[in-house]
Amino acid sequence: MTEALRAQVRERAGRRCEYCGYPDLIRSGPFAVEHIQPRSAGGSDDLENTAWSCDHCNGHKAAATQAIDPVTGTMAPLYNPRRDVWKDHFLWSDDTLEIIGKTPTGRATVERLKLNRESTVEARRLLEVWGMHPPQAEIRPIRRR
Repeated sequence: MTEALRAQVRERAGRRCEYCGYPDLIRSGPFAVEHIQPRSAGGSDDLENTAWSCDHCNGHKAAATQAIDPVTGTMAPLYNPRRDVWKDHFLWSDDTLEIIGKTPTGRATVERLKLNRESTVEARRLLEVWGMHPPQAEIRPIRRR
């Protein structure tokens, strides 16, 4: 993976994790260019198969492309930042500290990636004080189709 591609993925994401919304400027761990369709399953390094991901989301997603929706108990595809629109699958809780899944994909992604893990919820509380949360737009920029 080239540094140019890494920079392009980062900028496209607005320098935030495309799953949990955490800004990379203050993250304690490294961010990664995550493969939406894992290379182990035939995914490529193409820009359209990549997402900017914090170490936590990247680690919890691993090579998964689907997970169990806790409401229906059935398998659902995970959120795909290149194909899906964030607000179609997620919304913020009333206090904006937790991400709520609205669809099977949203709920499965919240659970698999642990988007509301305690450390991230506490960090969102601090980010809110600094005027950095919630994101002013969707977690990712809207992509033209």
